Amino acid sequence: MAKFKPIKGSVTAPLGYRAAACFCDVKTLGTGKGSNKGQKNDLALIVSDTPAKAAGMFTTNQICAAPVKVCVEHLKNNTAQAVVVNSGNANACTGPQGMADAREMAALTGQALGLNSTNILVGSTGRIGIQLPMANVRSGITEVATKLKPTRAAAKLAAEAIMTSDTRPKEIAVEFKLGGKTVRLGGIAKGAGMIQPGMSPTGARPASAPQGLHATMLAYLTTDANIAASVLKKCLRESVAQSFNCITVDGDMSTNDTVLLLANGLAGNGKLSAADLKTFQAALNHVCLELAKMIVRDGEGITRVVTVRVTGAKSNADADAAAKAVGNSALVKTSWCGGDPNWGRIIDALGYSPATAVEEKVDIAYSSIGSQKKVFSLKKGRPTRTSFETLCKAVEPSEFDLHINLNLGQGEAFLYAADLTEEYVDFNKGDITDPTSLGG
Repeated sequence: MAKFKPIKGSVTAPLGYRAAACFCDVKTLGTGKGSNKGQKNDLALIVSDTPAKAAGMFTTNQICAAPVKVCVEHLKNNTAQAVVVNSGNANACTGPQGMADAREMAALTGQALGLNSTNILVGSTGRIGIQLPMANVRSGITEVATKLKPTRAAAKLAAEAIMTSDTRPKEIAVEFKLGGKTVRLGGIAKGAGMIQPGMSPTGARPASAPQGLHATMLAYLTTDANIAASVLKKCLRESVAQSFNCITVDGDMSTNDTVLLLANGLAGNGKLSAADLKTFQAALNHVCLELAKMIVRDGEGITRVVTVRVTGAKSNADADAAAKAVGNSALVKTSWCGGDPNWGRIIDALGYSPATAVEEKVDIAYSSIGSQKKVFSLKKGRPTRTSFETLCKAVEPSEFDLHINLNLGQGEAFLYAADLTEEYVDFNKGDITDPTSLGG
């Protein structure tokens, strides 16, 4: 039984955190995509009242955005007190000027809050290859610093401000006990397209994956737990490996993927016991996984979410490779869109994946979410006698599980994936008549 309970709110639910958002027209140099220009806030600020232990996980894309590089630099001291984030512009592939702009965002925020710039973390999301309109960003930082509040409403404004093509904000908070003290953990996230994160603590490959390799996604987490920085980093790495690194919408890893976790210790708990650590890890796992699932469910144009569960692989790495091949296959994803239980496309993807697959051993089945009752379309590489109507009914729901057993070993992995729709293509096909739409 879980030792945590859901509560209302997100990043301001723990003690000692404030948030704010404002509009500063980040898209002034390009329209970008997603929410209409001028109709939403595009700059968010999250602040801890006291210095906090901090940990981060970052994209392993070899093309890495400036704010990611700045975060990696600033996290060397394992401490942070604020996070400033803009939407509408990724500040990626922007050269030395982009690095200078990301550092200036940290410095300006530090000045506005009376903090050292090295204790400020930076995030950006939006179009690639366009310089930030720094005059607008400067005025925005000055404004947003005056609006900070410890309220649920303020946290929601921050969650909305980091959105790009998202259709809704993504928020969560939980409460639990550590050493007899009440502790809270909250988070916000964004992401709907360019989603297949693979993150590590420094951005260096390989991505974090204790069980094997598993529009930009961003997640910002806060807690008032008193926890050592080394433990915090270890916990975040494990949680990300089992959540954000296990999702895909379109198979595209962003230049900006980031997860940040701040722990200010204001809950007043003592040193974590083994039981306390287990409770904290479980709560963090839950928060990260729920935010990750929210991202997939809000994928651009999606109509179905499929949990691909691979078992019986030669290794966990093989299982992960098999899951990703299936979850990212355009043919498989379009069949999901049409409600077509096309096992031929699935076994084909298994065959070309890096994983070892033997035709005569593969089982493929479907089930409702979390159900033990499976409907098999393939056993030992051969089609079953299950009727087409029954198979269609199994893949009809907006969410279902796809079970693949390679029957070769003990390796296993899971992947939260989405279908591919006409709406996704229409949204992402671009407009060559509009020069401002060029770029990422």
